[in-house]
Amino acid sequence: MGFRLKTSQQTKEIFEELGSRMNLKPFALCKLAICMSLNDSEPIENYKSNDNNGLELNRQTITAQYDSLFKGLLEQHANKSLTDDEYFPTHAKLHIDRGAIMLKNRYNYSSNIEHFISQMIQGDISI
Repeated sequence: MGFRLKTSQQTKEIFEELGSRMNLKPFALCKLAICMSLNDSEPIENYKSNDNNGLELNRQTITAQYDSLFKGLLEQHANKSLTDDEYFPTHAKLHIDRGAIMLKNRYNYSSNIEHFISQMIQGDISI
């Protein structure tokens, strides 16, 4: 069972940029990225991310007391049960990497942080 994952270099750069612009830490950006990725109906297995040169993140830091909820959401998206190793780090990493790109695009599309947060709260997170 994995307790750590390494993001792609691109995700690291996105999180550094968005973190400074939004004043959020990587663990918070991970949660937002996963939410963005889960909104995409494209199976996560179709997204390829072989780069592991980014941030090293701890499972507990990302999911905390909601680990079972995150696993359930990723299983629902995958439409199958996931082993612990499939869930974390495999699927979690892919959702974070894909979601980071989506998050950056959405943030850049927003006119300001208030508009971005409003879109996220209202559920208007489509790209």
